[in-house]
Amino acid sequence: MRIGILGGTGPAGRGLAVRAALAGHDVILGSRDAQRAQETAQMILDANQGATLSIEGGDNEAATNADLIVLATPWEGAVSTIKALSGQLEGKSVVSMVNALMKEGREMLPLYPPRGSMAGQVAAALPGSEVAAAFHHLPAKEMENLDSGLEADVLVCGDSVRAKETTIELINSMAGLRGLDAGSLAQASPIEAFTAVCITLNIRHKAHSTLRLAGI
Repeated sequence: MRIGILGGTGPAGRGLAVRAALAGHDVILGSRDAQRAQETAQMILDANQGATLSIEGGDNEAATNADLIVLATPWEGAVSTIKALSGQLEGKSVVSMVNALMKEGREMLPLYPPRGSMAGQVAAALPGSEVAAAFHHLPAKEMENLDSGLEADVLVCGDSVRAKETTIELINSMAGLRGLDAGSLAQASPIEAFTAVCITLNIRHKAHSTLRLAGI
């Protein structure tokens, strides 16, 4: 599968890129600055010379030429990024991993955009795309470190069966991760908000915890 990551030069995008590439997928990192994306792709390859990885860098438009496009930008710029690419994203499966959060002391707090979630904002901005939400609770440093022994359940929600199934297929192909269908896109609001709890726990306990659900 070819995976495009919009805003892929940040920690979350880099972590997803290296895990997806290790699973045998072709990854293109997108950025507003194509050179920065190319340099980031080379940095990932240099840091993992013992692995066979297919990662390249380009601008965000180049990253839309993929089977699955993941939105990994900071929340403030997420909607403007996809609006500029709405034509290229028409008919495509788009996954939002964006969380709207703010820090208050030693805690992270969720912010609620007008549509109730960032995934809802993305879906409203891309009426011609199939939108899902996933990857919210994964610690970026552990994703990027292939020696971390990462194991986690990844909640996936969306109104498009195809987008959810493709996202879960990607997740299940990555070592240590299990994708779970968590329902419609309406579930994105509590899923995104729970990210604040996960990060607060990690701050307080100096940890890199992940989400695991028993009984499923």
